Amino acid sequence: ADITGPSIPRMFGIAARPTGSDTGILPVLSRAGIEIMSINLLLPNEDDAVIWRGPLIGNTIKQFWEEVLWGRLDYLVVDLPPGTADAPLTVMQLLPLSGVVIVFSPQELAVMVVKKAIQMTRKMNIPILGVVENMSYFVVPDTGKRIELFGNSKGQEMAKAAGAPLLGQLPIDPELAKLCDEGNIEGYHSEVMDGFAEAFLQAMSARAT
Repeated sequence: ADITGPSIPRMFGIAARPTGSDTGILPVLSRAGIEIMSINLLLPNEDDAVIWRGPLIGNTIKQFWEEVLWGRLDYLVVDLPPGTADAPLTVMQLLPLSGVVIVFSPQELAVMVVKKAIQMTRKMNIPILGVVENMSYFVVPDTGKRIELFGNSKGQEMAKAAGAPLLGQLPIDPELAKLCDEGNIEGYHSEVMDGFAEAFLQAMSARAT
């Protein structure tokens, strides 16, 4: 479920609008069968701006939760904007969350914003499953040298701040960017992403026991 951002439908190559009936709204299926619902799929044009105040965003989140016919899911992942604005707060208040995954980049300014989100999550008594450092480094193709473009890793620092494991450090990968632009993110495979997926599943399993 993509609350305010427009990118997820494009990354999955989805242009079809959701359909519905008297019983609810049907999410759109990706090529691999992932159910996707996004505000952007409800707009006349994908580049239309969503200029909504808090109550409208809150009502949309409520509608996505109560009126979308999700069916039987392994996981429902909600993509949220950074910070402590209305959308994250409404999700934490409304949905019966198993937990949150905190995603951040290594820049000091980004870390400051994320630490505020961690504090909000704790105040709302939502478990933090783990943290993920995005755009952590870039690997030079010819040499294999790892360059930290946005400064030294903050992975361990953020894991300590969250009191949760570091689930992964994801690199800047031109191949992933290319596939996202082409609407074929499901065609992406990497050992780093496999490691993150395994760590996430372990965190979910630990939460369930």
